[in-house]
Amino acid sequence: MQQQHTEADEQTGPTFTAPTHREIVTILGGLMIGMFLAALDQTIVATSMRTIGDDLNGLSLQAWVTTAYLLTATISTPLYGKLSDIYGRKPFYLLAISLFVVGSLLSGTADSMYQLAVYRGIQGLGAGGLMSLAITILGDLVPPRERARYQAYFLAVFGTSSVLGPVIGGFFSGADQIAGIAGWRWVFLVNVPLGLIGLVVITRVLHLPPLRRIEHRIDWPGALALVVGLVPLLVVAEQGRLWGWTSPRALTCYAIGLVGLVAFGLLERRAGADAILPLRMFANRTFSVGAAANTVIGLAMFGGLAVLPLYLQIVRGQTPTEAGLTLIPFTLGIMGGSVIAGQLTSRTGRYKVFPVVGTVLMVVGGLLFSTLGVTTPLGLLFAYSIVFGLGLGLTMQPLVLAVQNAVPVRDMGVATSSSLFFRQMGGTLGTAVFLSILFSTVGTNIGDAIERAARTPAFQAALADPKVAADPDNAPVLGLVQGTGGGLSLDDSSFLSGMDPRLATPLLEGFAQSVDLVLLISGLMMLAGVVLTLLMPELPLRNVSGIEGRLADEAAIDAAAAPAPVPGVGVTPVGAVQAATADLDATRRVSDAGTESPPHQKRHRDDR
Repeated sequence: MQQQHTEADEQTGPTFTAPTHREIVTILGGLMIGMFLAALDQTIVATSMRTIGDDLNGLSLQAWVTTAYLLTATISTPLYGKLSDIYGRKPFYLLAISLFVVGSLLSGTADSMYQLAVYRGIQGLGAGGLMSLAITILGDLVPPRERARYQAYFLAVFGTSSVLGPVIGGFFSGADQIAGIAGWRWVFLVNVPLGLIGLVVITRVLHLPPLRRIEHRIDWPGALALVVGLVPLLVVAEQGRLWGWTSPRALTCYAIGLVGLVAFGLLERRAGADAILPLRMFANRTFSVGAAANTVIGLAMFGGLAVLPLYLQIVRGQTPTEAGLTLIPFTLGIMGGSVIAGQLTSRTGRYKVFPVVGTVLMVVGGLLFSTLGVTTPLGLLFAYSIVFGLGLGLTMQPLVLAVQNAVPVRDMGVATSSSLFFRQMGGTLGTAVFLSILFSTVGTNIGDAIERAARTPAFQAALADPKVAADPDNAPVLGLVQGTGGGLSLDDSSFLSGMDPRLATPLLEGFAQSVDLVLLISGLMMLAGVVLTLLMPELPLRNVSGIEGRLADEAAIDAAAAPAPVPGVGVTPVGAVQAATADLDATRRVSDAGTESPPHQKRHRDDR
């Protein structure tokens, strides 16, 4: 079997010197820029979309702009992981940043919503690799036991971007022009200088040894089947509420998606080790349980949190910027939880307790959020946000760490990207399902609230007030009560700010009840996350980095392939390589109950 070396960077030779803490922090700076861009883009664009749609005369097409980004980011995530395992991390990380920068620049120059959708798709192609490859590169450089404390930086970036996104997006979309350019275009253009800085930093400071590889086939049929399977399902997840979940278009998407997923499974089985998502990895209990846990957490987390900004803006009357600032305690909880989990994992080598406790806190946080009302004090909202954020911070990084530690080092890229892939798929499904629940129940809840309020003296006085009747902002409620209106629509909730408070209160109460229902379901769903994290095995953390483990594997294969010193005794080089590879796979196959680390890892521990 032909062996080749690829130039992952400027270095050559088989040796590797572990980076110092200062060097790791410098590299993390470049990686975090990329992660910040990807995480920030999800919130900054959503805040500005209404302004963008009005300016480009295509507000009704805004969902396709979001869907295009989501599709390409989701589908490209596992591709980056697999290709980086074969050809090296650095080239693909530079490619991811480059695609994101180019897509951002093009998006900032879009003249129509159709153009913007295409350019956002290019952005998504880059975003798919920014987060997964950053975590994988850290795994290459740092052993699992030390890795936990560095991953806290990544979660800090994630949390910070979730707060800064609405603030920055509100600032840009609220400005008519900045430096002679429409304010909303800076939502995309701000990524360009940051991305260029990230390119320079990664190019200069990230040095990885050349990657020896055995020639592989690229699983293009599997990639195509994955596209056919996921694209229709993601489209219907985004559009199903508007189309109708049982409409002909939705049913067609279900059918095509099912065919694509079945074909993907068959093709992956046929591709074997060359598969984008090798099916053999699901035989690893940590990987399979981690995939299920990430899906559930993504579903409950992203789906539940999708309604919190709506609660703050509609029920509490906050602007997008104010809503972002209100959720700062949520970010503080994420950062606190990630630091606690990282530091204690590094000191003790234990990690399972954190996702277990974290998912329990997310259950408690979801149940607390389900009690939100129109007049809930902000202090309580802050406390609930800290509880939920703390649980999230304790959960996210240990799950990725567990999967990275449980798979062979040669699969670390695809394992890491798969973890994020399942979390993102869960988030997409959760957002679609929970928003559907929200808007399918809000009409009934508002109607019930109005019926209760109609019997109160304050509401009756408002109905009898001529000034109230003359104000067009009050027309939606007056029409419902008097039976002369065409129905209430929350597609544009701006009328609530000018409505008489006595008439607006039942609308706000009804919307808050629907938000509470969504958050209650989200909290209860997290009970499945608690069970799954309890089922996850806790294996001893390796004390060698991904690169050190890979070089040790290669040295063992080379030693086995060397000619036998005894005349007339030996095996062919190819046979020896295959035998050594099989032996290494056997030593790395850890049972669910836990086993001792492979011998070459013990030697590395002694050396260190």
